[in-house]
Amino acid sequence: MAGQEDPVQREIHQDWVNRKYIEVITSSIKKMADFLNSFDMPCHSRLSTLNEKLTALEPRIEYIEAQVTKGCFENLEIVL
Repeated sequence: MAGQEDPVQREIHQDWVNRKYIEVITSSIKKMADFLNSFDMPCHSRLSTLNEKLTALEPRIEYIEAQVTKGCFENLEIVL
């Protein structure tokens, strides 16, 4: 049986191939998780800052909307 591998040797070889494949996948998943964690920190901070600014602007926008609406109704009364 020269040139043919022993079934045990073939199984060991396949096991090492599978282990290498699992190692590559595990490493890739870890890299993705690291990237997402490093991406989350600055984004979370920026979104928090943006939320604070929008919250501060909200009353001013409501005031301007009220003034515009009031102005539109006053002009409507003049036309009528």
